[in-house]
Amino acid sequence: MTKVSCIEVRDVSFNYNGNPVLENITFTVEEGEYLGIIGPNGGGKTTLFKIILGLLKPATGEVRIYGEPEPRFGRRHIIGYVPQRAMAEVYFPATVEEIVRSGRTARLGLLKRASKDDRAAIDRAMEITDVTRLKKRLIGELSGGERQRVFIARALASEPKILILDEPDVGVDVTSQEKFYTFIEDLNRNLGITVLLISHDIDVVAHQTKSVLCLNRKLVCHGSPKKFINEEYMQELYGKKVKFILHGH
Repeated sequence: MTKVSCIEVRDVSFNYNGNPVLENITFTVEEGEYLGIIGPNGGGKTTLFKIILGLLKPATGEVRIYGEPEPRFGRRHIIGYVPQRAMAEVYFPATVEEIVRSGRTARLGLLKRASKDDRAAIDRAMEITDVTRLKKRLIGELSGGERQRVFIARALASEPKILILDEPDVGVDVTSQEKFYTFIEDLNRNLGITVLLISHDIDVVAHQTKSVLCLNRKLVCHGSPKKFINEEYMQELYGKKVKFILHGH
């Protein structure tokens, strides 16, 4: 079976106020991949996501989505995004169903009324994420793990091919994290959704993802999880010798 590249990042650089944040980043994400992105704070991970999403314009280089240059890509609904600060919305007085429905806007548009197919997609997103039973609850009444499932349901409501998650375990208690990441793995394996995940949890990335991208302004490493689990890469990534324990290794 021929592999399809859904995201191509070519020689991308970016600066904030003249300070380099990303330098000549090049990599490809294949359809159906589960890519984990790790690196220190300030290493450019979230900036990279925003460039892929078209929220920021690179200083040099380009991003292609399914072969099309990102600025001309007209099917943005195929990319679902859960930002790092999604949890800030917990104080917004909206129900779970209303939050999930808002994720359909990317495909539906702002002024069009939801059709039968739109409502079915919203219901399916809640069913997949197991939040249907919570749909009349206010988002602020839920646990951290439940909220993150709601935000993922919102991203799934547009029926995306690609799901981009920026530190999705923020606010999720430790006991719920294993179930949460098993859920993300199921989305990738069972639905065939391409997943890009930023996480500071090296253990999660090592065990859950199919490939890993190590980023510290420059591309340090891109390959299988086993490839980056060594002291040399960790020192280059975090700038000092670090001790880390990977369960099961």
